[in-house]
Amino acid sequence: MGQNPASTPAPSDAPPRQQAKHVLRAEAAAVTGVIGQLDEQFDRAVQLILNCRGNVLVGGLGKSGIIARKISATFASTGTPSHFLHPTEAMHGDLGRIRAEDLLLLLSYGGQTDEVLALAALVRQDGVNVIAITGRADCHLARIADCALRVGDVTEACTHQLAPTASTTAMLALGDALALTVSAASDFSADDFAKRHPGGSLGRMMMPITQVLRFKARQNLPLVRDDQTVERVLHEAAKNRRAGAVLLVDSAGKLSGIFTDADLRRRLIDDGPAALALPVAEVMTAHPRRLNRDALVRDAVQMVREHRVDELPVVDADDQPVGLIDVQDLMALKVIEE
Repeated sequence: MGQNPASTPAPSDAPPRQQAKHVLRAEAAAVTGVIGQLDEQFDRAVQLILNCRGNVLVGGLGKSGIIARKISATFASTGTPSHFLHPTEAMHGDLGRIRAEDLLLLLSYGGQTDEVLALAALVRQDGVNVIAITGRADCHLARIADCALRVGDVTEACTHQLAPTASTTAMLALGDALALTVSAASDFSADDFAKRHPGGSLGRMMMPITQVLRFKARQNLPLVRDDQTVERVLHEAAKNRRAGAVLLVDSAGKLSGIFTDADLRRRLIDDGPAALALPVAEVMTAHPRRLNRDALVRDAVQMVREHRVDELPVVDADDQPVGLIDVQDLMALKVIEE
């Protein structure tokens, strides 16, 4: 048999990037290989977790333990209560953390780690369901568990085939697939995600747009009828204007257009003072892109990036303006760069 190209290390005199490419190919091959290992055991694991009325406790030792912490964090952030459980600490008192309604997900590529096996056997005696993530289905851990998910035989990226690398990457990918499949089956929504990620850039992106509105209709943002002249619009706006745009509304109070400082400058350059006598309806941007008041900050970011606009009106269900989001506000939130 020929060697798998992903398992062939770069020559010792090759540039460092060649070795890096070998590592990445080996890990990519390991993850791709997991797809072919999926069977009814995965479906059963998903159902066990969906039926779990307690926490999903995820455990492993060594590098597998590090991967277990990440998988547990993925579960917790996507709607499935989860904690990491150290198998050795469990045998010295932390078994008390496990309740009958919990479920245990254990990681061991070889499936023969003594502490992991002992933990699995003990909790099974108490009726706690156990799911295993291992390399092969014929290992000891797989036989103890209620169901076993396999990553298959993996060629490690390590030159000496010693350091857990591709195998742990494969287990991580399989754990993420399990957590996200459960999340999808649980109808975990974007709002649910936002509640669990209130901090950092993720949290800011998931904030309601109305929560970050600096310019609010009829407070510090004028709404002017679209049947006025440019000069009259500027007079009305000057009464309480801080934004770089004026929102125009029709007789029913619905958003009909936007007139920005940039629009005004262009008109003055083209027409001089005569621009002030023009009907604003002729020079405004009619039917501008807008956001619904139920939108999130991420929706504003997407629209700014896709359509290169600096000001976005925000409207209610009746298309009446409630405010204006400015690109500078998004920069201040650090969700978009200059």
